[in-house]
Amino acid sequence: MKVDILAFGAHPDDVELGSAGSLSRAVFQGKSVIIIDLTKGELGTRGNANLRKKEALDAANIIGANKRENLKFKDGFFSNDEQHQLQIIQKIREYQPEILLCNSKEDRHIDHGKANRLVNDASFLSGLEKIKTIDTKGLIQKVWRPKVILEYIQWNDVKPDIIIDISGFLDKKIEAVEAYSSQFFDSSSEESNTPISTENFKESISYRAKNFGRLIGTEAGEGFTSSQPLSISDLNVLIRS
Repeated sequence: MKVDILAFGAHPDDVELGSAGSLSRAVFQGKSVIIIDLTKGELGTRGNANLRKKEALDAANIIGANKRENLKFKDGFFSNDEQHQLQIIQKIREYQPEILLCNSKEDRHIDHGKANRLVNDASFLSGLEKIKTIDTKGLIQKVWRPKVILEYIQWNDVKPDIIIDISGFLDKKIEAVEAYSSQFFDSSSEESNTPISTENFKESISYRAKNFGRLIGTEAGEGFTSSQPLSISDLNVLIRS
């Protein structure tokens, strides 16, 4: 199955926090989207892996993703090594995305930066013919390298290389994030508080999106960085309607 956008996240909820508005808009425009979580988020202070799995599937349905998978890497302890790279390469070659999304370069959670380097390195290696991988049918996979890799912004304030207009899709982003009810602010919860379970953090999802929108003259936006130069073939693409 060839898809337009393949979005990786170190944990269930990373993709939603960083890019749910952009993905929802892409689905609305007829693009195909697949989300792959690297871990089950089993080290999360609140909730548990089984609950996170249900929440992740609910969030994917809200976004309209075609499919969501989990590679079951070890939360907190996965590495950017050959074993993990090959599993990412297999998925990139299986879905052949034109656009790939991944975690931020550096962030509060150590897994986010690790996931960024792992996905970026695997994406490069995925284009090398001498690296052989096998699909689920036992056939050698075709080499593939995404045309664009965008890194969504998470906890840290980072200057974006590009801001995607998500006007009309901020409510969808909030709804997808709120699918993770175990993780975010809930005044009735008796579980331990975390940096992302505060009311302040929950409100920041909206005001950050609105601030990105302010910077580009729209209702809301999501910021992304890129380790490679971004290019366009037509100046008219830069003109907002």
